[in-house]
Amino acid sequence: MNIILWLLASMIVCNGLPLNANVSGRPAVVNVGAIFSFKTVIGKAAKIAIETAIEDVNSNPDILPGTKLILQMKDSNYSGFMAVVEALLFMERDTVAIIGPQSSVTAHVISHIANVLRVPLLSFSSTDPTLSPIQFPFFVRTGQNDLYQMSAIAEIIDHYEWREVIAIYEDDDHGRNGIAALGDKLAERRCRISYKARLSPEPTRDEITDVLVKVALRESRILVVHVPGSWGLKVFSVAQYLGMLGTGYVWIATNWLSTVLETNSPLSQDAMDDIQGVVTLRMYTPDSQLKRRFVSRWSNLTRGKPIGLNTYSLYAYDTVWLLAHAINGFFNQGGNISFLNNSRASELSEGNLHLDALSVFQGGNLLLDNILNVNMKGVTGDFRFTSDRNLIHPAFEIINVIGTGYRRVGYWSNHSGLSTALPETLWEKPPNRSSTSQMLHGVVWPGQTTQKPRGWVFPNSGRHLMIGVPHRVSYREFVSVRGPDVITGYCIDVFTAALNLLPYAVPYKLIPFGDGRTNPSGTELVRLITAGVFDAAIGDIAIITNRTKMADFTQPYIESGLVVVAPVWRKNSNAFAFLRPFTGRMWAVTAIFFLLVGTVVWILEHRMNDEFRGPPRRQVVTILWFSFSTWFFAHRENTVSVLGRIILIIWLFVVLIINSSYTASLTSILTVQQLSSPIKGIETLVSSKDPIGYQQGSFARNYLIDELKIDASRLVALNSPEECAKALKDGPHKGGVAAMVDDRAYIELFLSTRCEFSIVGQEFTKNGWGFAFPRDSPLAVDMSTAILKLSENGDLQRIHDKWLLRRACSYQGAKMEVDRLQLRSFWGLFLICGLACLIALFLYFLKMVRQFSRHYSEESDLSGQSSRSARIQTFLSFVDEKEEEVKSRSKRRQMERASNRTDDESNSTSFSIRRNSEFASNKSLGATTNRGEV
Repeated sequence: MNIILWLLASMIVCNGLPLNANVSGRPAVVNVGAIFSFKTVIGKAAKIAIETAIEDVNSNPDILPGTKLILQMKDSNYSGFMAVVEALLFMERDTVAIIGPQSSVTAHVISHIANVLRVPLLSFSSTDPTLSPIQFPFFVRTGQNDLYQMSAIAEIIDHYEWREVIAIYEDDDHGRNGIAALGDKLAERRCRISYKARLSPEPTRDEITDVLVKVALRESRILVVHVPGSWGLKVFSVAQYLGMLGTGYVWIATNWLSTVLETNSPLSQDAMDDIQGVVTLRMYTPDSQLKRRFVSRWSNLTRGKPIGLNTYSLYAYDTVWLLAHAINGFFNQGGNISFLNNSRASELSEGNLHLDALSVFQGGNLLLDNILNVNMKGVTGDFRFTSDRNLIHPAFEIINVIGTGYRRVGYWSNHSGLSTALPETLWEKPPNRSSTSQMLHGVVWPGQTTQKPRGWVFPNSGRHLMIGVPHRVSYREFVSVRGPDVITGYCIDVFTAALNLLPYAVPYKLIPFGDGRTNPSGTELVRLITAGVFDAAIGDIAIITNRTKMADFTQPYIESGLVVVAPVWRKNSNAFAFLRPFTGRMWAVTAIFFLLVGTVVWILEHRMNDEFRGPPRRQVVTILWFSFSTWFFAHRENTVSVLGRIILIIWLFVVLIINSSYTASLTSILTVQQLSSPIKGIETLVSSKDPIGYQQGSFARNYLIDELKIDASRLVALNSPEECAKALKDGPHKGGVAAMVDDRAYIELFLSTRCEFSIVGQEFTKNGWGFAFPRDSPLAVDMSTAILKLSENGDLQRIHDKWLLRRACSYQGAKMEVDRLQLRSFWGLFLICGLACLIALFLYFLKMVRQFSRHYSEESDLSGQSSRSARIQTFLSFVDEKEEEVKSRSKRRQMERASNRTDDESNSTSFSIRRNSEFASNKSLGATTNRGEV
């Protein structure tokens, strides 16, 4: 009977019908397939891990109770074609899921089949970032995405401040797409892949040699190797043979190298010698009890085979458990394993392929949802998917190969970047990507050096740098083209002196740019660098905004900026030169304040100071004399009131400042030769309509038009110093220009022999001259360092003196007309003084009102007058009256009031005595009368 039941169950399973052999309605077995190459570095370890996981799942009663996973593994034997064929065969056998394929190239093909037949593909080793869940919804990556690995490499490169790398990769979907992702991540950090070295699948040693020879001729020394582990060590063997593993090189291998080191450990001594100093990555799996237990079992599982445990094996083990949990959830949700013939099977039935045998898994969508929703603890740590169907907490270890092994120099995680701390300790903290938090331990680089390599060398391909030099017509002291190979000048000497300080030779060739009849455009010269015509540009090239967008510039080797040059003439002194220090408004306000302060002090002192009293004429003279004598601090009148003294102190401070400024300005006017010009600076030119000159080819034209909004019709191009001088002399009324705008470096040379012109106003831009190189060129950085050294050791100044030091103009001691002192320079002082006067007057007024109120109340009691006009007249008289007289009169009135009060008291006392005496007399008389009657 048991035999019959077993045969019936087998028939049901083989026919793909739902199996309800147990009480719970679950099938007794579930078919699962696996496709990978058994003999590869990844495959031979993954095979053991998958078989172990199937045994562990089937022996665990807590998962898939009553159901066993039946695993069918197929060896694709390095062949993508065989992997596709085996996948099709799995589809004929009613397989609910396939673990694999191992190769990303094969995964692209099989994923199309999985989409149609709704069979999930779970790959732990297909890391191609273009295997998108949007295009391939039934492809599930159960390992780390190469996108994160390339992010880690890009951050390492940026951390060491390298800007260009060379990518060596296998020319297939996996290699191309991985390097494309690396290029994107580098671009986010202003880095780039300068050269892509492609290798065919399974390349010969000769092919690798040819590719690496081309790499060695390149500038960059940062090499990223993204190849399969099956032949990756061959690349390093050839590199060692070519001497490319010495000092100065940086080799970064993707995680294929760490997989080889773990799986094939120990490597031969020759292989280890070939990878000394190489940096590689390894998928990070946090330590846990499950992981330690599995690692301890590994030696027994391999049964003495020399197969090491690698991280892909851990992910392969967890993939089986992931599938088991998903199938268990599938059954818990009422899922049923059933297959339906494809609706297009009839169209594929012709021929001998029997493609009509392929059937669609009816529960594929439900199983896929359960796979994506699994949340479990595995040997690789927390195992669940994010919304974009990547594993959570992607992280990598950064490993440095040293001696007979390797050591960890840090970690990278998508959460916090580079760190020396364990990634799981940072996951609960806020992400910190600041430069101070990004750190790694020291690395031993190729050549057994711990010093960070520069990352590039000048290419030894025999090609010279094509350096563009402006073919100037004017100011040839800066750049002078004397022949095809003879170019001299200040800029050329600075360039060659800086090159001599570099620690490497730079073969170059100077190529004149321009027709030799007009000065060429510096902006166009820089643009030709981006076009690839020139490798660099040197000369009198100003560093301005639009040029920095096209190229990188060195440190400026000469400071400069735009200035205005105009005709000037000597301004002689005259009889009224003493009035020139102040403007008319300044004189007027100063005079008003002299009178104001004198008046205020008079008001404050008038009631108590005899020197400020007297007839009206004398008081006016006193005010005028006191006011203007303070200019020389010669006032004779003493101030006795507190408010008056405060006002005087403030005013004397103001006078001191004004007097000192006037003296300094007048001294400058009378002792320094003055030059005068109707043009005061760029503001004068902007507001006028006169023509303005500029040097042909200078950026001054664009600046005047774009920034200062000067009409282009007003600008006149001048090609030589002689043309400039003639145009300035003629002026705008004779077909010339009112002024010229140019770089200060040119103007100083121009003015050294032309004393009739001068710089007017201030320099209105700040820039400098530098050498231009392509964007992110490391040569620009080294040249900047060399220019700084030239500046520090004095060579830069000596070169300047050699070419640009000229006899000074005879007007060396002259200067432009001194700007007259204006009111805006002193309004703060006048404001303080004015407020002090107002406050003093206000306080004085309150005091007068208080005193008058007391005085007026006494007067009104006596006179009985209370009209407003009389009160005002009385108040004015009170204010004009001397304070001592008011006090004495008030004192007399108080004495009189006291005397009157005494007389009243005396009269009252006499009246009381009289009344008492009369009362006593009347009483005595009454007593006498009474006795007579008796």
